[in-house]
Amino acid sequence: MSKQDDHHDSTSEDVSTARRDFLKGIGIASLLGATGTGLGATGAGADEFLRMDGLEVVDDPIGSYPYRDWEDLYREQWDWDSKARSTHSVNCTGSCSWEVYVRNGQVWREDQAADYPEFDESLPNPNPRGCQKGACYSDYVNADHRVLHPLRRAGERGEGKWERISWDEALTDIAEEVVETVAEEENYDAVSGFTPIPAMSPVSFAGGSRLVNLLGGVSHSFYDWYSDLPPGQPITWGTQTDNAESADWYNADYIIAWGSNVNVTRIPDAKYFLEAAYNGTKRVGVFTDYSQTAIHCDEWLSPEPGTDTALALGMARTIVDEGLYDEPHLKEQTDMPLLVREDTGKFLRADEVSGLTVDADRPDHVFVMQDAAGELRAAPGSLGDRDGQHDADASIELGFDPRLDVDRTVRTTGGSVAVRSVWNNLRDELSTYTPEHVHDVTGVGRQTHQEVAREFAEVDRAKIIHGKGVNDWYHNDLGNRAIQLLVTLTGNLGRQGTGLDHYVGQEKIWTFHGWQTLSFPTGSVRGVPTTLWTYYHCDVLDNADPETSRRVREAIDNDWMPVYPEERPDGSRPDPSVLFIWRGNYFNQAKGNVALEEQLWPKLDLVVDINFRMDSSALYADIVLPTASHYEKYDLSMTDMHTYVHPFTPAVEPLGESKTDWQIFRELAAKIQALAEERGIEPIPDRTFDREIDLQSIHDDYVRDWESGEAGALADDRAAAEYILEHSEETNPHDADERITFDDVDEQPRRFLATGDHWTSDIEEGEAYTPWKDYVQEKEPWPTFTGRQQYYVDHDWFLELDEQLPTHKPSPTLQDKADYPLRYSTPHGRWSIHSTWRDSERMLRLQRGEPVVYLNPEDMAERGIEDGDTVRVYNDLDGVEVQAKRYPSSEPGTARMYFAWERFQYPDRNNFNSLVPLYMKPTQLVQYPEDTGEHLHFFPNYWGPTGVNSDVRVEVERVAGDGDADGDGGDEE
Repeated sequence: MSKQDDHHDSTSEDVSTARRDFLKGIGIASLLGATGTGLGATGAGADEFLRMDGLEVVDDPIGSYPYRDWEDLYREQWDWDSKARSTHSVNCTGSCSWEVYVRNGQVWREDQAADYPEFDESLPNPNPRGCQKGACYSDYVNADHRVLHPLRRAGERGEGKWERISWDEALTDIAEEVVETVAEEENYDAVSGFTPIPAMSPVSFAGGSRLVNLLGGVSHSFYDWYSDLPPGQPITWGTQTDNAESADWYNADYIIAWGSNVNVTRIPDAKYFLEAAYNGTKRVGVFTDYSQTAIHCDEWLSPEPGTDTALALGMARTIVDEGLYDEPHLKEQTDMPLLVREDTGKFLRADEVSGLTVDADRPDHVFVMQDAAGELRAAPGSLGDRDGQHDADASIELGFDPRLDVDRTVRTTGGSVAVRSVWNNLRDELSTYTPEHVHDVTGVGRQTHQEVAREFAEVDRAKIIHGKGVNDWYHNDLGNRAIQLLVTLTGNLGRQGTGLDHYVGQEKIWTFHGWQTLSFPTGSVRGVPTTLWTYYHCDVLDNADPETSRRVREAIDNDWMPVYPEERPDGSRPDPSVLFIWRGNYFNQAKGNVALEEQLWPKLDLVVDINFRMDSSALYADIVLPTASHYEKYDLSMTDMHTYVHPFTPAVEPLGESKTDWQIFRELAAKIQALAEERGIEPIPDRTFDREIDLQSIHDDYVRDWESGEAGALADDRAAAEYILEHSEETNPHDADERITFDDVDEQPRRFLATGDHWTSDIEEGEAYTPWKDYVQEKEPWPTFTGRQQYYVDHDWFLELDEQLPTHKPSPTLQDKADYPLRYSTPHGRWSIHSTWRDSERMLRLQRGEPVVYLNPEDMAERGIEDGDTVRVYNDLDGVEVQAKRYPSSEPGTARMYFAWERFQYPDRNNFNSLVPLYMKPTQLVQYPEDTGEHLHFFPNYWGPTGVNSDVRVEVERVAGDGDADGDGGDEE
């Protein structure tokens, strides 16, 4: 019997009974532990159980050890009936394999599996992987807030009043609403599905996405909504974040951890950062506070919050002024030699230059350089000179030596035009960032940032680990582009130990094709940027500044960004109607959740949350469906932090009436199909796509393998997991006989065999994965308009806003500093992954057990606040009551509240996001080129407007306690 099946010896009824009995025992043990006494008739027995008679010192535990029966409880921790391989489907980039031990049908404990195969003996061993949060996941399996039965709201949303209903009632209620919305109203694009990050459990992701796709509904982005997406990367590199696996950190000579608190947020991988020191790597930290990672760095730079762009540009100026840049890299790999018209600010195009002929279908999309002899040349690899966005047959390799420094007049078809190279334009921009100016803006020493820039440029292999701390700001795209500029100037791309690694949120999925076709079988997908969707349906446009409103409406009217439901032929636009949430906590993570509750939620006729615990989104739902926990299902797990795939397997049966995500949506599809058949609902023509939405076959379509046509092939979770592995290049390469199966990864994590087209390097034996080799080493064009790393953007909006090159701009805020003097930030914390584990008793014991705001002692003294006081953090949007914690490592002038505490953990049912407005930067709504959009176009989690967390100001005041007779908030004795 295989180990993934050895827990199925007992019947489900036996297992459920055993787990119920165990839980009863847990309840009694907890009570005894709390009181130290028994209850009623059980008192004597309890006292006897707790008494440790005959306790004596054992001098020689090996030679002579008396038997004491009460110690058996601890001995039995190492005894089990079965074990299974699983992991934790949370929004983190860990993807750690665990062994889950089961006794009497109950998860007894979990251990790090520690059997990742080692692929390079020169690197630290990849084992073990895990953190304190994963080690306590078994507490969640049987937690008090575990949802065990379908629930229907019995009071107001968020009131917490529920009635237990049967699965049939729940599915019927949902199916009735879906059928009415899709068939009777033909508002299928008013049905939305929100779930994050497919890499953490792609089968569970696909469970709901597959049904929403078959319904003609809308799938929501998440990477941009969470403000995790670094928009500067698609702007500059034309691709979603592609990172080296963390083992490659060890190959670097120099690492800058820029806003990435790896010792807190990347615990399973922090060893590579720490052990790199033994390899001679110098580590520099750029953090506003003296963070848990900063203490392990050789140098610590602490810029003023929101000034990272100015710091990076000051460092770039040092590199340029002192000639420390990699000139061959800049000439071949970047847009620096390209010529720009002085009159329009646009790139000079080949079709504009008299006498310059090019062999290209679109000469207006071919750019121009000047060679060393002064002749104008077409830049190879421009968008107009290649077939499609990704063209491995094209090349950016130069057959001539272009000049970087160009300032001249060119004869065009419209007359003489002054042109300058991007390089010269960049040097003009950098001229602003003198050491004095950088110091004035950032507070970082004049010599300090220059010295770090020199060291970074002079080593052979330098790397930046770029964190979410830069992404939370309104001008995050400028910050990204400025920091990226440092690795580009120094040629630190496309080699081991180099690059800019951004491990926030998305966990770029390896098994892409299998996941994509499983999730979206029709191939016709309605995707929406969640930030824009939320912004629009919360009616923020009516209150935004006129310029922002104008640009948002223009982006929608130009079809640069979609909003659903789409506008109808008569000019009307329905409200969203049905929202499914699973594997995520949309309501809790919502920026501007005051507007969400007041404006968006009343528009929704039905909110369904599929969850194993009662989180904030479940609390504000209409129907909550109990889903299997991570130890109760089949699925897969992967991450861009490493190059392995491993599985979830069910260690125990789903508790109560729980079902897996795949099973829930499959059964909902069956209920919808039964209703449609009963009512004789005919197929509905899709307004946009060449397809019909057939509710009478939706279940049959759900379980059908659309690749092979086999009916019923995907009825269960494990078959869906096998489908992903079979249909993905990474696990079943087209040009190899070897493939990876589910049995393989259940036995041991397996390293991927290849990379799909969405990755930028190959998997190489004995090498840590490092991106960008396709472009830097193989000379393929970068997937940008210019075919190069593109720092100059000649889109009209970028030109109008003076953002054609990275530049520092002060952060806009809605709050006046005079009224709200403290900056407000909500970084990721050590004791949770987003809201998961925020309510874990074991994790709460390692902190203060309730929401906390971290304040600098100077700010506390100024306000008469002592450590542990209850304070009110507020601005013009809302206020929250929390405990104050003294944090000397913080910079003065900042209130820091580590997110993501649940709303029910605050006395007034607000939370950390109640103080954050809905911000959106218009430049992140563009399509580029404006006519075709190959470089920048909306694609979920690739390009779209990000949420903004940090451009917020607050004030903090002490809340008067019982000891304050006059209520003046003074210190208590």
